[in-house]
Amino acid sequence: MTTFNDREKDFEAKFKHDEELKFKVTMRRNKLLGLWIGELFGMDDASAEAYAREVIEADFEEPGEEDVVRKVMADIEAKGADVSDYQLRKKMEELMAEARQQIMQELPTD
Repeated sequence: MTTFNDREKDFEAKFKHDEELKFKVTMRRNKLLGLWIGELFGMDDASAEAYAREVIEADFEEPGEEDVVRKVMADIEAKGADVSDYQLRKKMEELMAEARQQIMQELPTD
């Protein structure tokens, strides 16, 4: 029974670690997305950072990324920028890969 309990604890610890990692990567992707949009809109660094925080906060409205897409697309349309829904989602995919790479590089190597 002890072996089973140990395996269960190990599985729970791995699941928790994986979920935390996924959360960090998604938040980093949202930050990178906000900075990219800020650059697209011609914002200065401070304004782009503030906008990136807005994008991060938008992701807490509902599960998934649709809340982020809606927020950013509404801002894109309000500014009259030439970015389609498809282009935005493609950029989000690219930034997710970049965010994952950044986070993995920041992890301590044991």
